[in-house]
Amino acid sequence: MRATQQLYQVVFDQTKPSDGGLIEMDEINVFWFRRDLRSHDNRGLYQTLTSGLPVLPIFIFDKDILDELEDPTDARVTFIHRQIMRLHQTFRKFGSGLLVYHRKPFDAFKDLLEKYDVKSVFTNEDYEPYARERDHMIRDLLKPKGVRFVQVKDQVIFSPEEILNEQGQPYKVFTPYKNKWRERLKPGDYDQVASEQALDNLFETSGPAPVSLASLGFKETSIEIPSATFDEEIITRYDQNRDFPGLQGTTRLSVHLRHGTVSIREAVSRGVDLSDTWLNELVWREFYMKVLYHWPQVVDQAFKPQYDKIEWLNDESVFKAWCDGKTGFPIIDAGMRELNNTGFMHNRVRMITSSFLSKMLLIDWRWGERYFAEKLLDYELSSNNGGWQWAAGTGTDAQPYFRIFNPYSQTEKFDKDQKYIKKWIPELNSDAYPDPIIDYKMARQRALETYKVALS
Repeated sequence: MRATQQLYQVVFDQTKPSDGGLIEMDEINVFWFRRDLRSHDNRGLYQTLTSGLPVLPIFIFDKDILDELEDPTDARVTFIHRQIMRLHQTFRKFGSGLLVYHRKPFDAFKDLLEKYDVKSVFTNEDYEPYARERDHMIRDLLKPKGVRFVQVKDQVIFSPEEILNEQGQPYKVFTPYKNKWRERLKPGDYDQVASEQALDNLFETSGPAPVSLASLGFKETSIEIPSATFDEEIITRYDQNRDFPGLQGTTRLSVHLRHGTVSIREAVSRGVDLSDTWLNELVWREFYMKVLYHWPQVVDQAFKPQYDKIEWLNDESVFKAWCDGKTGFPIIDAGMRELNNTGFMHNRVRMITSSFLSKMLLIDWRWGERYFAEKLLDYELSSNNGGWQWAAGTGTDAQPYFRIFNPYSQTEKFDKDQKYIKKWIPELNSDAYPDPIIDYKMARQRALETYKVALS
């Protein structure tokens, strides 16, 4: 066996002797795990397991993605690796296992096709620009070899092309999108499939455990990753508590929705039963996925092109103070320190900190978006981009440019006793805590004038 195989993939017994003493390969179908790292209520996995052939499950640690990560303790890699190990152990109970590659997807599939008689590759749909380009490339690789590439809707209730306005165009405003989404929703849309009950159709294999974290070039994180728990009390009281960062008022399920360790259908069913407000947050998630799908240029451009005329100041020392949580504005600094230490930031505080950076400090929203992308456990391109463009006023259905969050009044409304702030800023009210890096009134007026000039 080649050294690269020993390091980068699980090795399976994929051949058997024929009557003539030659070696023939078993016909199989493949299920490709991506952002759906669970064996329960997994629609793509279920369709593969009931397709009539033994199923080989695979996962690819994509070098195109991992090579872009600078932190060797990136908690997201640890999280994914743990889920991969859990899946592998689950499949071992059925005499199978998870074939894991650490390669570029194109190279992984070339290797796969050399070793197995693959009839079909099943996977769940992914709507991000890179994923769509990658999937197109894999489809083109498989097609000449007569291998079907089957994509299944799983990570959303309605795909980006399903909810359209009366003219057949995608919505640009959330409220009518939400209304159509809610109008179309029927119980069957969030019925769950018993994919875990069909695992005896996995391809019987033997081989070592998947790749180690160290072989990927990463180390275990010290960041605590929240459990995948649907706390019904939190969901029921979500509309009352969600805006207060000092309370345990949110489920912290976003990292699990991002990587598919919980099912969107289970989440929606809880929202339908327990909380319209919580359900609407799941609709926002699909709205931003739809925006990115139909307008992929928003990755690095303002949704409203005229906003790209804004003359950002982009002061690097000011940006560093914001990143480090040392602006002298307590609610901002508490949020940034929470992010840096836990990989999480409360959603209300995300809005305050992003508005502060883009409007009060006049730093390009793309700088902040990239920083969040590096730090957030639940980083999802569509939601992160949509949230930042909303706060900066540049996005679809964004807050108007003249609406600027006041960090002092936001604190008074949502952290009046400073429980959240004091947790993250123990030196508050001491000489160790910095003075504000800007004057609020001056910065607000400066932002209004700068935006007005750009949009005139």
